[in-house]
Amino acid sequence: MSVVRKTLTSVVSAALLAGGLLVCAAGPASAAGCGDRRDAQIGGAAASWTLTCAKSGRSVRVKGYVEDTRVDGKCAVVRITAGNGHKAPKACGAGKRTHFDYTFKGATTARGRLALR
Repeated sequence: MSVVRKTLTSVVSAALLAGGLLVCAAGPASAAGCGDRRDAQIGGAAASWTLTCAKSGRSVRVKGYVEDTRVDGKCAVVRITAGNGHKAPKACGAGKRTHFDYTFKGATTARGRLALR
């Protein structure tokens, strides 16, 4: 095999491996509306949250927990986006669970994504 081909093969292999690790480190984003509950789990992290809306329909409340489930030196984090707001509660240390409770004004849906960082 030529030097150029070996180098190209190594670069492509490294890129595929890095991409695979990135995909494994984050769960799918999950959009939810009023009254919905989401449970998410990836290797090393778990989370659960519910959404409730104000009677006026002008805010959404996201309440739940995120938990670090593996001794790996990484933190479990839920990235929450609703309207123009963003929050990212995290739990660091195997067995550590962090509860969160956020209200986003001007929204009736929220998107959450569980990841490791």
